[in-house]
Amino acid sequence: MAMLKALVVDDASFVRDLVKRTVRQRFPVIETTDAQNGKRAQSLMSRNAFDLVLCDWEMPEMSGLELLQWMRQQPQCKTVPFIMITSRGDKDHVIEAVQEGVSEYLGKPFSPEGLSKKIIKVMGRRLKEAMDSSGKSMAGPADAFKESATLLTQKREAATVPAKPGAQSASSSQPESAPAKKPAAGKPSMNLASVRFADSALKSVVKDINLTEVKVVAKRDQVFPGILDQAVVDIDIGEGEMARLNGYVHQLQAVDKRQDTDFVSVTIRFVDEDPKKLEDLSRFVARFRAGRA
Repeated sequence: MAMLKALVVDDASFVRDLVKRTVRQRFPVIETTDAQNGKRAQSLMSRNAFDLVLCDWEMPEMSGLELLQWMRQQPQCKTVPFIMITSRGDKDHVIEAVQEGVSEYLGKPFSPEGLSKKIIKVMGRRLKEAMDSSGKSMAGPADAFKESATLLTQKREAATVPAKPGAQSASSSQPESAPAKKPAAGKPSMNLASVRFADSALKSVVKDINLTEVKVVAKRDQVFPGILDQAVVDIDIGEGEMARLNGYVHQLQAVDKRQDTDFVSVTIRFVDEDPKKLEDLSRFVARFRAGRA
C-alpha cells in the first residue's frame, strides 16, 4: 500500500510513463500522479498534498521553473522536494534553478538508476522508513539503498549561489548527461547532429527529418542505444541557439545490406508537445529541406 505521493510533470506522456514506471518498480511505497504541464500540476497541488515533485523544465502554459517559483511561495509546498528533470544542463540554467529552490537536477536522457539515486537523496530517511515499515524490497539485483548509502550520509557541499528560504540545496546540480555545447552564432549546421542517450552520445549526420522523427547515420564504431531508449536530439536553430528535442529510439538499421557495414541508421521519434519546440523544429525542417533542394 502506497504511503507517499509523488507528482510527475512533463508535457511528453512517454517521459511521464518512464518516470512513473521507475518509481513504481523501485519504490512501491510511492503512489504517482501525473500532469502534462505546470498549470495542471498547480491545480492538483492546490487540492492535494504531495511528498515529492518530479518535473520537466520546458512545458506549455507554465514551465517547470514557474511551477517551482510558485511552490516555494506556498506554505504547504515550500519544503516539498522538487527534482527538475530536463534536457537543459548549461550552467546558467542550473544556477537559476538552485536560486529558486530546486532540490536536485537530473539531465535527460536519464537512467532508472540515476533517477532512483536522486529520489533517495532528496527524500532520505523518510523514504527508507516507509520502505522498511511496508516490508518491501527494492527491485533489481542490488539494494538501491545500499548502493546509495553515501548519498544519505555525505555532507552536502555549500551551494555557490544563495538559495531562497525553505529551499533545499541541489548539491549535485549537473545532469547525468551534459548536452552538447552551443555552437558559435552564425549559420546553423544542417547536417551534423548530436544525439544523447542515458549512458552515451552519438556523433552523427542528419539523413532526414520531419515534425515527428529524425533519421541520422553514425559510424558503427560508437556505442549504440537499444530500441525504445530515451534520446535527446540537439539541433542548431541558428544565432547560437539550440533546440533540445526529447524522443525515443524507434528503429536501428544497417545502412548497407551486409553484416560488416560501417554505418548504422538510427530513427528517433519525437515526443515533445511544447509549441515552442515544435515551432523551432518546423523552422529547422524548412531550412533543411531548402538546403537539399
